[in-house]
Amino acid sequence: MKYVDQLNLSGKRVLVRADLNVPLDDQGKIADDVRIRATIPTLKTIIQSGGRAIVCSHLGSPKGKQEPQLSLAPVAARLSELLGRPVKLAPDCIGPETEALAAALQNGEVLLLENLRFHAEEENNEGGFSQKLKRLADVYVNDAFGTAHRAHASTVGVVPLFEEKAGGLTMKSELEYFKQAFNNPMRPLLAIFGGVKISTKMAALRNVGKQADVVLVGGAMANTLLAAKGCALGRSLVEASEIENAKAAMQELSERGCRVVIPTDVVVANELKAGVTTKIKSVNELTAEDMALDIGPQTLELFRNEINKAGTIIWNGPMGAFETQGFHSGTFELIQILANCQALTVVGGGDTDLALHETHSFEKMGYVSTGGGAFLKLLEGKVLPAVAALGNHQ
Repeated sequence: MKYVDQLNLSGKRVLVRADLNVPLDDQGKIADDVRIRATIPTLKTIIQSGGRAIVCSHLGSPKGKQEPQLSLAPVAARLSELLGRPVKLAPDCIGPETEALAAALQNGEVLLLENLRFHAEEENNEGGFSQKLKRLADVYVNDAFGTAHRAHASTVGVVPLFEEKAGGLTMKSELEYFKQAFNNPMRPLLAIFGGVKISTKMAALRNVGKQADVVLVGGAMANTLLAAKGCALGRSLVEASEIENAKAAMQELSERGCRVVIPTDVVVANELKAGVTTKIKSVNELTAEDMALDIGPQTLELFRNEINKAGTIIWNGPMGAFETQGFHSGTFELIQILANCQALTVVGGGDTDLALHETHSFEKMGYVSTGGGAFLKLLEGKVLPAVAALGNHQ
């Protein structure tokens, strides 16, 4: 795959698929601009090469309707600030008026198209919509790793229509860091999985187990592994339908020489609510009323010991219900352990991202992925449609 820094873009109109799907607060202001800042290096590369950047993205899920509260207007304003130059917002992402604005761009100028998902044809990957996007530009650059697992018009459908196409610098760093961590790691390679449902991460757990030396599992997904080992979990969240799969997965990983470390103690309460009475219990001591809602201190020390021996660490998913006061210690203390370790840490996932935000720990990780779903698909060993469209099957 080519990348944007390998292209001659002088005088060319460049359609940049960015991931500008940022959270907005109640006043419609940007609550977190990490994804906007991530695409700045790609845009600066185009600007400095004398190219004309036409940026497109989705925001939220308007489901094919014009939703004023999901306009990219706040994003255009923030892009202007970060680039130090005006960024005009087109009234739509396709159509004669938008085509005229794109045609009038001068070298070094930036135009932001309105929300792609105001048109249902985007998510449906309709050919006619792709053709309309193609009319805007000469070159295509995909910098939206966060949507690379989606086969939409702007990520897949439009790509064959361009003779000249490339990945952006965010896409480049995402794929290269993952390759370094997973395909060519400094060993031992340690993977950490957490989150609510093991069913959503079973494929990733099995695939990572082919390469990892050790896997640590926390969060509610560990409850299903504990149940598979015969532990009574009281009222804890357990996916009963996944218990047999969990047994098979642990056996599979063991046969490959991958050690699986699961909690030995947990923080329990009678309900998931801030301010309730909590206790630390061995995983073999839970009563019928107990709910396991975080990993305990003994487990954290087991995890710390493994982390401090690792050469490379991949982390996806929190260790407990960290959003609720009283059940955040496992996740937040794990972050501190990772921040102080010597290994390369590659982190991904929406909830993991949120936990890093809450602890102001982004810069303490080796690399934080901008894509939750796309990162998980890489962990599963799947080909990302948007990457394959650019001519690289990872």
